[in-house]
Amino acid sequence: MLSFTTAVTVAVEAGIRVYPYRWRDNTAAEFAARNHAVLAVGRSAVNATTPWSLSPAALRRAPFTPRLVLPSPNGSAIAATAHGMPVVAGCLRNAAATARWLTERDFGMDAAPVSVVAAGERWPDDSLRPALEDLLGAGALIAALQQHRAGPLSPEAAAAAACYTGTGDVAVSLSACTSGVELISGGYADDVAIAAAVDSCTTVPVLTDGAFTADPAPPRATD
Repeated sequence: MLSFTTAVTVAVEAGIRVYPYRWRDNTAAEFAARNHAVLAVGRSAVNATTPWSLSPAALRRAPFTPRLVLPSPNGSAIAATAHGMPVVAGCLRNAAATARWLTERDFGMDAAPVSVVAAGERWPDDSLRPALEDLLGAGALIAALQQHRAGPLSPEAAAAAACYTGTGDVAVSLSACTSGVELISGGYADDVAIAAAVDSCTTVPVLTDGAFTADPAPPRATD
């Protein structure tokens, strides 16, 4: 959440079409070329020639590009393997907007349940590393769905929502958690601040034809 979904919201807000891709290797460059897109690099590899990366702050500073491939072993991997169902990129920044988008289309009830995936991070050996920031992002979205009377919630979803609503200052928690400390110590405090801006974004990135774009269709009329 400190990287992928936050970066997707920042890019899509700017009108960029974002292609998720699972691997950061030679095949990513080939995938970008096939889609006439530029390829995002790692945070530390950003330079004047390749200014696009998973860093939300770097994306804000970078020049506009119409198409961007965003490699990620977590968020992109999940998005790229989802088939036959709507996929939206939710985070703290757009939790309320995403919940509204889903419930206006009748998602979140028994007939059309919603799966909220807190992807986590990876240890150096590629094993899963649970991440507080992803739990809080998932909890924010689930809590917002509850406000729109979505449910019933699974025990896991209810616990995530309770974690979010029970966290006093989300920005402080993000700055103090393991991933936040790593980013801040590496010089990426702006990324943490952007990710912590709860409900600052009304854009809902929807995966359409292999890329995240702002949903073009108006919501259904409500009573």
